[in-house]
Amino acid sequence: MSTPFYVSPQQAMADRAEYARKGIARGRSVVVLQYTDGILFVAENPSRALHKVSEIYDRIAFAAVGKYNEFENLRIGGVRYADLRGYTYDRQDVTARGLANVYAQTLGTIFSSVGEKPYEVELIVAEVGSAPEEDQIYRLPHDGSIVDEHGAVAVGGNSDQIGTYLDQRHRDGFTLTEALKLAVDSLARDNNGGERRLTAEQLEVAVLDRTRPQQRKFRRVLGAQLTQLLEAGEDAEPSADDDAADTGADDSTPDAGSEGTDSDE
Repeated sequence: MSTPFYVSPQQAMADRAEYARKGIARGRSVVVLQYTDGILFVAENPSRALHKVSEIYDRIAFAAVGKYNEFENLRIGGVRYADLRGYTYDRQDVTARGLANVYAQTLGTIFSSVGEKPYEVELIVAEVGSAPEEDQIYRLPHDGSIVDEHGAVAVGGNSDQIGTYLDQRHRDGFTLTEALKLAVDSLARDNNGGERRLTAEQLEVAVLDRTRPQQRKFRRVLGAQLTQLLEAGEDAEPSADDDAADTGADDSTPDAGSEGTDSDE
């Protein structure tokens, strides 16, 4: 009788984690960041039917990367949890923290189970508050851990590179136009350091807008409005000629030993 092949628990968990990370990395990234009036969600997603960003409840939204059928099941489960809790108790009792705990338990149970493969998903659950300091953003990796995020976060694809780009440039007090421009610029960067141009047709954009008078704060940014915001962001960016004029205003008077040709260029 042959001896069964033995794999240590540590190695088995490491293999499952690597399997899930590779599946998540194959997907396009999602960026979530705070701005003055709420929380912005931007995903590179040309599909108009298969959403990566969705509403969960009044002030809560959900973003995900990875296998669509897996995170769609999680989204539906989150909506059912929120509706049941809001109906049974009070709408104010439905929070992003509570929903993140539910997702963490589900993902953790699946990840540690030997009977099924781990989910190839990474989630973000966000809740907009009445003021920016009350906003909540939680990132949930494939293993069910919870990471409390602030400012800006990216998941999926080359999220490490995008996250570094966001951390260096995000600041408090962004307008929606400024936040959208930063998010699109970060998504347009590839692994080799180059940049692409992303159009409105390639993007899925939504916000949790704290200024909305309705109880439901989630809305999608579509069509002409999205195009207008993208164009406004491009117009607000100073051109290379403007930068040269600002930094080289004295170049028109050449110094001794200077040929005075830089200002003409």
